Amino acid sequence: MTGARESSEFKMPVHYPRYSKLEYQDMPEWMVDRLLAEYGLPAHGDLPQKRHFAMGAFLWPDANKSPSHYKKNV
Repeated sequence: MTGARESSEFKMPVHYPRYSKLEYQDMPEWMVDRLLAEYGLPAHGDLPQKRHFAMGAFLWPDANKSPSHYKKNV
């Protein structure tokens, strides 16, 4: 191939990013761009918009914490 082709499809790499919310908030723009590109996600807008998009795509609620309505009364 003579050039890289931009894909518009989501790609699942071997690993899943494990950055904290604080790490996303401090992440430089080039790193956010690279992370989004690695997963085939768009990197449009300014840096705060890209960070917000990355956090929405990759941060999940803490699976170890149960919602209050699931807690047993002990």
